[in-house]
Amino acid sequence: MITRRDFLKLAGLLPLGIAAPKLVSSLPPLQTGKQQNVIIIVFDALSAYNISLYGYERETTPNLARLADRAIVYHKHYAGGNFTVPGTATLLTSTLPWAHRAFNHAGRVVAPYLKRNLFTAFENYYRLTYSHNPMAIGLLAQFNDSLDDFVPRSKLFLKDESFIPTVFGNDVDIARLSWLRSIKGLEDGFTYSLFFSHLLSAYDKYQDKQFENLQSQFPIGLPRVFTDSYYLLEDAIDWFGHELNDLPKPFISYLHFMPPHAPYRTHQEFYDRFREDGWTPKEKSPDLFSKASDHRYERSLNKRILYDEFILYADREFGRFFDLLDNSGLLQDTWVILTSDHGEMFERSINGHTTPVLYEPVIRIPLMIFEPGRRSRKDVHIPTSAIDLLPTLLHITGQQPAAWTEGTVLPPFSNATRKPSRNIYVLEARKNAKYAPFTKATTVLVKGNYKLMYFFGYEELGAEAERIELYDLEKDPEELNNLSSSMRETTAELLNELKQKLAEVNEPYI
Repeated sequence: MITRRDFLKLAGLLPLGIAAPKLVSSLPPLQTGKQQNVIIIVFDALSAYNISLYGYERETTPNLARLADRAIVYHKHYAGGNFTVPGTATLLTSTLPWAHRAFNHAGRVVAPYLKRNLFTAFENYYRLTYSHNPMAIGLLAQFNDSLDDFVPRSKLFLKDESFIPTVFGNDVDIARLSWLRSIKGLEDGFTYSLFFSHLLSAYDKYQDKQFENLQSQFPIGLPRVFTDSYYLLEDAIDWFGHELNDLPKPFISYLHFMPPHAPYRTHQEFYDRFREDGWTPKEKSPDLFSKASDHRYERSLNKRILYDEFILYADREFGRFFDLLDNSGLLQDTWVILTSDHGEMFERSINGHTTPVLYEPVIRIPLMIFEPGRRSRKDVHIPTSAIDLLPTLLHITGQQPAAWTEGTVLPPFSNATRKPSRNIYVLEARKNAKYAPFTKATTVLVKGNYKLMYFFGYEELGAEAERIELYDLEKDPEELNNLSSSMRETTAELLNELKQKLAEVNEPYI
């Protein structure tokens, strides 16, 4: 008799996201006792600094506030890096960038982690994933052999020419050429297929009409990833809100949605919500790594408003998603995790997150864990890291621990005594060679209330070669008072620890 896992492997030979989920939905569950499902939801570039649940002055997350009474809320949770690649790779492998080595633009994890990640750790689960973000998709594609359903990115986009391989699977080359020449007008020459040209032209006009109908709902344009990759978060929420109920149990799903990542194009319900609210953030001096184009304070204020209003959109849809799952009964046996891959910054004449500067807004991210049956809130205020999520998920679902992980089981689930001064690390090394010691990077060490930020190898530093900053995050959460000169002993102690760690991770590449 064929087993369920054997069936899934055979179904995996069919196009992912099409045949397998439908074929296996009627199969009986695995005989593994009462195993619980896991849903991980990542909102890209969501900074804890801009979340009202964590004390931000603008009310950006009313739904998170409503649902927090059913959650464990982590207040000092850190990403592994400052943009999608290292942040996502850290979350998925439970190792820091100096281990998985995915820290360059469009980077990928090194070979050992093709079999050491979230999906291989849950090998007895049905494993589904989706992302709006092409950088995250590049990472997830590395784990394709460990996935049961990799939902195509284009499935939940409004307009994306990646539909061509699906519709014209046996004619991809000609189809793409016809699309470029006849529809896009980007290339001279014949289209080779009059029928195809007219078909795509009609399809394009149909989509344009749809866009016209939707445009009024998004005053500054529809949310998009690239030029033609438009999406509605509502579509993804509705689709997964129903699809997850039909998955084989137990399952684990990793859903990586684009909002509130730039461009910040919110729904009409939230547009201009904060434009005249009278609140302005504290003005901070431009940083050495700031861009001249961002030196106008008003520019940062305007971008922050758009970002905050886009968070309202993501918050509304998360609230709706949670309610859909709750009303379906799925949450009775399902853990829900809400987090992000990195934050976003609108201060010191730096807008965004691709910067060597790792102040709190760009690396402190949300983490909320919704436990099946929980009806009370618990707040955790000790520093935690994205590397802790996988060990925690394995622990709370009764799986075997993964020996390779660098993280630890999060409170309140761990019975072990935790060190109050545990080291939390973050790394930015986008311009460092992948298989080389770190010679151009920014590293952060958070220990207790102290945060040490260490820059080295950047041309901007000039003859100084390095830059060191120390902050007391408890007394100075805005990071305005650099204590590295006045607290030399503490600075030296933390810097020594950080340099020892760098020497340790560099040793294999020397």
